[in-house]
Amino acid sequence: MPRPAAKTPKRRPQPASQPASVDPMWLLKAIAATIGAAIICGYLALCLLFYQGQWQLVLHPARTAAAPASIDGAPFQIIHFGPDESAIPQLIGWWIPAAPQARYAGTTLLFLPPGDGSLADSIPTLSALHRLGINVFAFDYRGYGQSAHTHPTHQRMAHDADSAWLYLTASREVPQNQIIPYGAGAGASLAASLAAEHPSVPALILDSPHADLLDAVRRDPRSSLLPTSLLFHEDFPLAAPLKTLHTPKLLLTKSPGQLPAAYRTACNPKTAVSFTGSADASYADALTHFLDQYVPGARLVPAPTH
Repeated sequence: MPRPAAKTPKRRPQPASQPASVDPMWLLKAIAATIGAAIICGYLALCLLFYQGQWQLVLHPARTAAAPASIDGAPFQIIHFGPDESAIPQLIGWWIPAAPQARYAGTTLLFLPPGDGSLADSIPTLSALHRLGINVFAFDYRGYGQSAHTHPTHQRMAHDADSAWLYLTASREVPQNQIIPYGAGAGASLAASLAAEHPSVPALILDSPHADLLDAVRRDPRSSLLPTSLLFHEDFPLAAPLKTLHTPKLLLTKSPGQLPAAYRTACNPKTAVSFTGSADASYADALTHFLDQYVPGARLVPAPTH
């Protein structure tokens, strides 16, 4: 007789496992770490934006469509120079010649404009310089006027100044000892650098410099929370090169009684003159006296009237 099948004992249902509890402090720490990482990443991104775009704090370029018909009624030549790797000229300059028998017809002023506007804004100054009876070569940096369209930086502007020097000495074959750099605004730093690089330069003229700009950037509210001393590189140094530059210097300023620090510490020989503008008689008088003293072969003809 078969045995009855053994009954399988019923298993008692196991209670459902309880989810592990999360420590509230750990959750708060994770949220705080995430927020902190986001703040750090945002701050670093802000520093990067400042580093790449700081030129906009100190340089304000403007584009112009056409050159003027004349400079103070005198004809001039539009020059295309400074070719890039594709042999395309990147810079537009103006060659404003002196009359053959002019007072300083054998000398050329290399005019390095300020970092605001374009060369067209310097026409009153260029007119006053032309009336002295001297050759003037002026140009727009890349990013300014009709020169190549890109944003300017100190490095690019310094390269453009070197290109202008090369054009004068190589293409026009102007002797180095007959070229006087004239720097206005941010161009003052570039002019001082050219004079330091070329000891044969007979003289240097600086006009209302806009240089050594770190302090100005520190005062800008847009950079108040950033480590500007570490990030800033568009400084346009002037005080340092002038301290050791023994080239004769004419230092012009539109702030009577408030000489820029770079002027005060510049080594001799130097002459500092205050004036109100290029139409000021003291401006032409200071230039004429300075050029008579330091321009080689200046003609002893009556000074221009003003």
